[in-house]
Amino acid sequence: MTAKCVMVLGTTSGAGKSWLATALCRHYARQGLKVAPFKAQNMSNNARVVGGGEIGSAQYFQALASRAEPGVRMNPLLLKPERDTHSQVVLLGQVNEELSSMPWRGRSERVWPRIAQAFDELRAENDVIVVEGAGSPAEINLHDSDIVNMRVAVHAQARCLLVTDIDRGGAFAHLYGTWALLPEAERALIHGFVLNKFRGDATLLAPAPQQLQDLTGIPTVATLPMWWQHGLPEEDGVFDDRSVAAGVVSQTIAVVAYPRISNLDEFQSLKNVPGVRLVWARSASDVAGADWIILPGSKHSSGDLAWLREQRLDRAIAAHAAQGRAVLGICGGLQMLGEALIDPHGIDGNGPGLGLLPLVTVFEAAKTVQRRGVAFGAVRSPWAALSNVMMQGYEIHHGQTAPHPAMAAGGDAARAVMPHGLAWQNQAGNVLGLYLHGLFEDPAALRALFGVCVPTPDSVFDGLADYIERYFEPGVLRALAA
Repeated sequence: MTAKCVMVLGTTSGAGKSWLATALCRHYARQGLKVAPFKAQNMSNNARVVGGGEIGSAQYFQALASRAEPGVRMNPLLLKPERDTHSQVVLLGQVNEELSSMPWRGRSERVWPRIAQAFDELRAENDVIVVEGAGSPAEINLHDSDIVNMRVAVHAQARCLLVTDIDRGGAFAHLYGTWALLPEAERALIHGFVLNKFRGDATLLAPAPQQLQDLTGIPTVATLPMWWQHGLPEEDGVFDDRSVAAGVVSQTIAVVAYPRISNLDEFQSLKNVPGVRLVWARSASDVAGADWIILPGSKHSSGDLAWLREQRLDRAIAAHAAQGRAVLGICGGLQMLGEALIDPHGIDGNGPGLGLLPLVTVFEAAKTVQRRGVAFGAVRSPWAALSNVMMQGYEIHHGQTAPHPAMAAGGDAARAVMPHGLAWQNQAGNVLGLYLHGLFEDPAALRALFGVCVPTPDSVFDGLADYIERYFEPGVLRALAA
């Protein structure tokens, strides 16, 4: 098979590329076609474990929407920002230290053959490849070193959609300017404009879509109304900061949003739990009155710990715990809850922890990347509902965490509440640390903690496909993959 290639480009980051690509994956899968997603390079600390290593979460969900097994070829290059000027480079699922230390402009030619090979292999195995771009394809300072937008489009001879966020304003200028900055051969690959996040009466857009078509020769093929709660996690660490709760708020959960937060997509399901208000906390005032405080994953635990202290969130978290209220740390958050971070290999950095669990984390050169199904043991209140619950999750971490020897000898030992050092609880019970990501995505854990079931991923994907089938012009989706 030689797959047809449909590509989603955007005028900016956050225009809606990821969710539209996910919707297209499910649409074409529902036509009985064999579909795979592809994004040559993704910059995100939201990652998932698949066979062969890790890929960006967006491509993981797109694979599920395609009814395909997620794999590293679907996102051959993943950049995980650790600091403002440095990212860990993951090539075909594995950390590559040589590429991580190279200047990013020099990296492109080194990695392009591997990217092209991964794409060509997928194309030979499928009927349709849904390709996602990154940022804007018309960043003229980046065009010569591009490996994720038009270089892929040209290689694939993809039929491209260009999507823009009309809610930001300037949508027609964004569309025209992006088109105008592309070389003629690349303009020819754009088959339709998409207006995303529109509020109001679409008939009021006239005559702009026709005027834009007169200027470019490209029709506007869809105007997609604003849809806040489509159920798909946001991409690239962009939060929906609005408080969300169905019905009367009975529980407030504050997730600490430090600068290098990772795997925040695992909290998407909390937005669908009736009565739960989810707060992204960046200051001490944001956690005031919360029932739970969650310290999520971090790509740079020592740096985010320093940020916590600058914001005085460390004091707020300690006061919350001292009152016997619930604190949960996941992966990097677990590491922060301990006494110390020790970094003999220069992976993350040394530093004192928050001291809420008598644990010590040592960063190892080797990275643990695996999926697991593990049962909790006996867990004390307020987390007692998790006792004996079998949880499916995944690990992505360099740190290895164990009880603090001197504190344990003095009688202050953390309670292991999951085998293999995956979960620990303080003696009082209110502070829980967990290495496994995915607690709030696991149906058994959600039922135990909240007594509810939330929409399944399949129902979310079908809802996305229904949405684009409703609002795209008739015949467009079929013609793109013809």
